[in-house]
Amino acid sequence: MKFKYFTTLMLACATLGATAGTPRNANAHATDDAPILHAWSWSFNTIADNMKSIADAGYKYVQTSPANACYIGDGGGMALYSQEGDSIRGKWYYYYQPTDWTIGNYMLGNRDQFKAMCDSAYKYGVKVIVDVLPNHTAIDHTAVLPGLDNAVGGHENLFHANGFTPIRDYNDRLQCTTGEMGGLPDVNTENPDFQYYYLQYVNDLINLGARGFRYDTAKHIGLPSDPLDPKAKRNNFWDVVTGREAVKGLSLLMPDSIYIYGEVLQDKNVKEDEYADYMAQTASSYGHTLREVLKNGSAKGINLLEWHHSARPQDLVTWVESHDTYCNAHESADLTDEQIRVAWTFLASRAGGSHPLFFSRPNNSTRQNYWGDNRIGARGNSEYFHPDVIAANNFRNAMYGLSEKISVTDDGRVAMIERGNKGLALVNFSDKDAKVKLPTYFSDGQYTDVSGNNKITVKKGVLTCRLAPMGTAIVYFNNNTKQK
Repeated sequence: MKFKYFTTLMLACATLGATAGTPRNANAHATDDAPILHAWSWSFNTIADNMKSIADAGYKYVQTSPANACYIGDGGGMALYSQEGDSIRGKWYYYYQPTDWTIGNYMLGNRDQFKAMCDSAYKYGVKVIVDVLPNHTAIDHTAVLPGLDNAVGGHENLFHANGFTPIRDYNDRLQCTTGEMGGLPDVNTENPDFQYYYLQYVNDLINLGARGFRYDTAKHIGLPSDPLDPKAKRNNFWDVVTGREAVKGLSLLMPDSIYIYGEVLQDKNVKEDEYADYMAQTASSYGHTLREVLKNGSAKGINLLEWHHSARPQDLVTWVESHDTYCNAHESADLTDEQIRVAWTFLASRAGGSHPLFFSRPNNSTRQNYWGDNRIGARGNSEYFHPDVIAANNFRNAMYGLSEKISVTDDGRVAMIERGNKGLALVNFSDKDAKVKLPTYFSDGQYTDVSGNNKITVKKGVLTCRLAPMGTAIVYFNNNTKQK
């Protein structure tokens, strides 16, 4: 591949400028920016049974699906997604329909199994992140259990005044933060009685070993500057759940040791800067950009260097795909596992991102059968410990704190990420062989990548090699390599 020009971006992790307030929780784990495995729809027992392979693959965090009591749909069936005529019924999203804030549900396991999973994580040096969703209840709100209703002084106190009014304009902050989303009634998260009850659940999870939380639909929970629902006196939910203030004498446990990030999907009029004052956020626009590169087989004309977000890079949770992009409109489900691995190598090799998240696809899923074995509770496919994924995870962990320089070939097919003076990663986004020729500051010499499959030559400041279609290469350099 003939080189004509390259684009570079240097980032020094220690000197990145903040574009928003410093989050209280986003930098709680300043000793790493390690990858998260999203063990999507795995049961607590399944996660525990596979904890060693998770740790060995270089993940230092594992994210569970929601652990709360939830709506029992399709007669309690355990299919990921059943359709008319299927012998096994079920839907994965029922655990996103809370009926109470207690630990355990029929889909993923009970309280004791959650505790055993956390104990296993601790044994292998992995931290557990739990998906939580206080913004709404089940669509069938009559399924809410008495404990939750009683905690807020009756069912009618559980919801915003606008909680059953469907959102018509998602860019209207009052509608977005107090209205019904997709049929899900909107909870009055500003009710101190609800905050107290919900915080007991969060603290219970922490006591059992959880060390982080992903807040589902976070952009639908109001910020202090947002308009108030008629039932609310203050928009202080985020102050309570991030440990900045107590509610009825109860505070978040271990606030400086708990990692919190929010699903704040990017759109018009989303207050990214204000959310950044409380937590890390999902970099949904960057994921879309990365998938666009995959579908084009090239980054030409696409800005892969900027993060497309107003928050600092180290306050963003990044991904190639999420469970929503895979499951809902199948936006990313047509991408091959090979494409996901290539993009993951690029993403994980970068200096930015609070923690990149690897979504575990269903076992035996194909591009014709997205649901694979179609069973909740089972382990996902083996991609999370594919050798290329492990190599990218290990490279990220080894390069923590080092600057990055990104070079892209003129046709956009190949990108190179150089980290400090310690190593580099190469990715070929295309389905064709690539003859790579790129300028580098690494010392002259012959190198072999960690797989042993790629030979890299550096001569007079120019790196050359050949990459297979959708190929990757990772190289470590010794401490004597000089950086210009």
